[in-house]
Amino acid sequence: MPSTAISAQGSTVSIGTTTGSAINITAVALTNPCRVTLASVGSLAKGDVLTIASVVGSTQLNGNSYVVQYIEPVAKIVTLAGLDATGFTTYASGGTATPVQWTKVSNVKSYNGFDGSASEIERTNFDSTAKEFIMGLVDPGQFMLEVDQDNSDAGQIALMTAQVTGLLKNFKLLLPNGNTATFTAFVKKFNSQGAVDQAVRRSVDLRISGPISWA
Repeated sequence: MPSTAISAQGSTVSIGTTTGSAINITAVALTNPCRVTLASVGSLAKGDVLTIASVVGSTQLNGNSYVVQYIEPVAKIVTLAGLDATGFTTYASGGTATPVQWTKVSNVKSYNGFDGSASEIERTNFDSTAKEFIMGLVDPGQFMLEVDQDNSDAGQIALMTAQVTGLLKNFKLLLPNGNTATFTAFVKKFNSQGAVDQAVRRSVDLRISGPISWA
């Protein structure tokens, strides 16, 4: 069987910096995962983040952000990753989906992360014959980048700004085969380092908060 390995060359890392124009919602299918019909899917792509508002009926959607897992361009339907809507109230009308606009971080040389793990909850008691555990919440860990420094790059400027403000930001890793990982994180560190006969580089540490959505 031929290898299905993915080359890292051509990967991109982007940070959410602004929001685009709101897109009208025309239908909501209360499925698992939830499927939303839009007036237009335009330039939406897998891994994009949509914030939903003003829905009548399925109000559980309002005020929340969701990751696009699949797009059906002809039917103008997007599937929202990990959202089980089977218990939601019936959709009546209206609503908008506002996409995050991404800014690419340039000069990325390497990345590593998604290194978290679940906690362990001990439930051993006097009747146990060995230690007993159940799994606790998953810590999604960190995501680290190494970049060649460019203080004029919009993506690197956005990272520096996020570190100063301490605000939670959206991030998207896009692999060359079209797979994406979307997550929210704080910029913990954005340092600069240099050496003889070496480009000036920066190390970026992102602390992930919440789940990682692969699409």
